[in-house]
Amino acid sequence: MPRPVLYMLGTFFGTGFAPFAPATVASFAFMVLWWLIWSLAGPIPMVVTLAALVVVTLVGIPVAGSLEKIHGEDPSLVVIDEIAGMLVSFLGVTLSPWGFVIAFFWFRFFDILKPLGVRKLEHLGGGGGLGIMADDIGAGVQALVLTHLTIRFLSLTGVLG
Repeated sequence: MPRPVLYMLGTFFGTGFAPFAPATVASFAFMVLWWLIWSLAGPIPMVVTLAALVVVTLVGIPVAGSLEKIHGEDPSLVVIDEIAGMLVSFLGVTLSPWGFVIAFFWFRFFDILKPLGVRKLEHLGGGGGLGIMADDIGAGVQALVLTHLTIRFLSLTGVLG
C-alpha cells in the first residue's frame, strides 16, 4: 500500500498527528462525522454500522501493523483502531445526537482504562495490527453496553425525552 494512503487511513485523515490526545481527537472527529451522516441520512441501520466495522477492521489490521513496523509498538499516531471501537459503541444508537456523545464518553473511558481483560487483547496474534485493533474493539463492546444502559436510564428518567 502506498505510504500516503497508509498514513491517511491509519491516522484517520491526519487526526492521529494531533499534538495532544490523538486518540481522543480522532474519536471526536469520527463522532462528528457519524452524527453528520446520521443527521443527513436519518438513523443509520445497524447492518450499515456492522459493515463499516468489518471494513475498518479488515483494513485496519494490516494498516496498523505496517505503521507499527515504521513507528514502533502501538504508535499513538495510529487511530484507525479508535474508529473501529467507536463503530462498535455506536451499534444501535439512533435516539439523538446525545446517543453519540454518550457512546463517545464511554468509549474513551474504556479505551483509556482498558478494564476487564481489554488490555490482554493488545497481545492477540503476538501484537501487531490485530492486537492494536482488538483492544479498541473490546473497549467498544464495553462502551456499547454502557451506552445503551445510559440511554435507557436517561430516557426512563425523562432526561432524554
